[in-house]
Amino acid sequence: MSGYGGAPKVILGVGGGIAAYKAAELLRLFSESGHDVHVVPTAAALRFVGEPTWAALSGNPVRTDVFADVHQVPHVRLGQQADLVVIAPATADLMAKAAMGLAGDLLGNILLTARCPVVFAPAMHTEMWEHPATRDNVATLRRRGAVVLEPASGRLTGADSGPGRLPDASEIFSAARALLTRPSAEPDLRGRTVVVSAGGTREPIDPVRFLGNRSSGRQGFALAAAAARRGADVTLVAANTSIPVPAGVRLVPVETAAQMRTAVLGAAERADAVVMAAAVADFRPVEVAERKVKKTDAEPAPLHLERTEDVLTALVAQRRPGQVIVGFAAETPQADRGVEELGQAKLAAKGCDLLVVNEVGADKVFDKPDTDAVILGSDGTRVESGPGPKEALAELVWDSVLARWPAQSL
Repeated sequence: MSGYGGAPKVILGVGGGIAAYKAAELLRLFSESGHDVHVVPTAAALRFVGEPTWAALSGNPVRTDVFADVHQVPHVRLGQQADLVVIAPATADLMAKAAMGLAGDLLGNILLTARCPVVFAPAMHTEMWEHPATRDNVATLRRRGAVVLEPASGRLTGADSGPGRLPDASEIFSAARALLTRPSAEPDLRGRTVVVSAGGTREPIDPVRFLGNRSSGRQGFALAAAAARRGADVTLVAANTSIPVPAGVRLVPVETAAQMRTAVLGAAERADAVVMAAAVADFRPVEVAERKVKKTDAEPAPLHLERTEDVLTALVAQRRPGQVIVGFAAETPQADRGVEELGQAKLAAKGCDLLVVNEVGADKVFDKPDTDAVILGSDGTRVESGPGPKEALAELVWDSVLARWPAQSL
């Protein structure tokens, strides 16, 4: 179902926590992406951010209780008409009420009447998040099909720090977009250990300059976030990115192709699947200057390059039985061969199970929220994705990986 004018209709429920102000950024992301957003704050949330702010940012009236516009039956209609419900911040109190099915305010009624995907983005102190009552409530909500994101770790109110911080707005938004594409929230990767690489490596020329590429890491981070939402134990090896780390994901930062190779091969030793979404440099300078190379009137000395080690080939060479390996190929059309034909040749040469092929360029794929790709399988399968969000491609990649695991091997 879609909201008014065909735009996906999103209910943004705001809980009564200090992180309520961060929901304004999430609202902006939804609104600028063409979603029809209706904000439903709790009474406590309005003590942190006032009703005029939500109305101005959403462009819709803000309802706070079941007695407003009674003739429209908002306590039923809002939930029935929603394509997605997102609760951010989801406080311990709010999740406890949701787990018990309480309907003492408008947001509680919406949660009971909604038949669309529901996302809870928790925010609370560490002790509250780790309390057995909260853990039981989270388990109950997940068992009923709701997506409860893992909170981020970091500075909380006062001097406290630890898990319980509201996930970054961009991460919540990515999870929401993925659910609009793939409504099922089944934790079908639970019990699996996966490794994802992301970003673009940099090969130093001197202490200042490097050889690099345009990769932002968006696709790799979307893959890591999707795997974590689906229950996997995720290690993300990321090169030179500035994207917030998805909650529940273990980050291993690297810079060069050699560092990427060491980190990925090490993590892959216990992994059920490895997805090489990083753009790893093919070449590096033979020599690295110890000091900055100065600009002079003379012509610069030629830059001699050598090949870097191929990480995907090394992964295939050391693969464990049952391990699924996924490569990425960023291609541009050649005079005699198209992008998909180039991908088929690379799939055969590398020996991986799946290869995700993108046509790239200065205005395509790199550092863009959307992508257009085809997933090629060594067994002859072919799955198209896009044009559409990178989160949607991430879900299709994990669906394809899941199909290659024996059901009994967990």
